[in-house]
Amino acid sequence: MTETTHVLLVANRTAMTAALRAEVEKRASNGPATFHLLVPASPSGLHRLVDPEVAGREEATARMDQALVALGEAAGSPVTGEVGDSDPIAAIHDALHAATFDEIVISTLPKRVSRWLHLDLPSKARGFGLPVTHIESMPAGESVAA
Repeated sequence: MTETTHVLLVANRTAMTAALRAEVEKRASNGPATFHLLVPASPSGLHRLVDPEVAGREEATARMDQALVALGEAAGSPVTGEVGDSDPIAAIHDALHAATFDEIVISTLPKRVSRWLHLDLPSKARGFGLPVTHIESMPAGESVAA
């Protein structure tokens, strides 16, 4: 019997991208897998200045709720999820202490616009001792300004 792989997906604005869905599909087709979506409560736009905690949680919850359906379809089974700390490293740390995972998939915006890449999130996440896959993509309808 094949062991089930437990995958922690970390995404915010990219939680609904085709690239993340493709990663989930690929892993699900490789054998039994469970997926847990972690959406750090990072506020965007003016919300960073005006009530960032509340706005960040509301935005993250809305993204997570939408993404869980699409990711569940890609996985072929329900995907669980949670909104985490606004600091993505702290959020990953908390998730890893709450459950057991075999790998981490981090989905970010492209380098030019990604705050997480400027924080070197994929490298820092490797410090938890699990394999880390990093994918970059833009949400549908968004583009990187020239």
